[in-house]
Amino acid sequence: MQNFKVIIVEDVPLELKGTLGIIRTDIPEAEVIGTADTEPAYWKLLKQQLPELVLLDLGLGGSTTVGVEICRQTKEMYPQVRVLIFTGEILNEKLWVDVLDAGADGIILKTGELLTRHDVEAVMDGKQLVFNEPILHKIVERFKHSVGSQLYKQEALVDYEIDEYDERFLRHLALGYTKDQITQLRGMPFGVKSLEKRQNELVQKLFPDESRGVNATRLVVRALELHILDIDNLHPDDE
Repeated sequence: MQNFKVIIVEDVPLELKGTLGIIRTDIPEAEVIGTADTEPAYWKLLKQQLPELVLLDLGLGGSTTVGVEICRQTKEMYPQVRVLIFTGEILNEKLWVDVLDAGADGIILKTGELLTRHDVEAVMDGKQLVFNEPILHKIVERFKHSVGSQLYKQEALVDYEIDEYDERFLRHLALGYTKDQITQLRGMPFGVKSLEKRQNELVQKLFPDESRGVNATRLVVRALELHILDIDNLHPDDE
């Protein structure tokens, strides 16, 4: 790894001391050209000398959105500067998504293995989306859950003989659409009476031993239980 300049943005003195210690011990190629504990201090440093890497903590002065905007503006103005997030926001997954959308090159959570030479080297070598073990574990678990849900749905569609129109009908019932509104969807070639017939057929498929008295709400709940519908992906079609 070649020598490079870095600015550290951190507003907690003890954590800044720890970060400087990691860099001094494990990453001697990194030359810390400045540290900032506020947004104005950061922009002042950036005007004085442009670094190759910004090591950015998101929680400045109790605000997490400041860090996201620092990342966004830095990447817009200086796309060649790499921004590696080093944050104690270990539970705020929405914040992780926001900062990735803002162009961050990676996220290192201040837990577990912390900041390593390997992580920094990966970023400086141009690798995108560098994460440490805590966030990688969550990403893998979400990926496995997503794939599992898709497989469950595919199996349920086959097992219960659910076609495209059945799925669309059930999904829009779950979203609160009336049958009349569903008939207005693009590519839905059914009138209200046809949808009522289709609903009765679905009730017989999903409640083979209890078809009487099953309303649309119970039908939708059953479709969710059987993974015919995915509660995390209930989106309406274009009307």
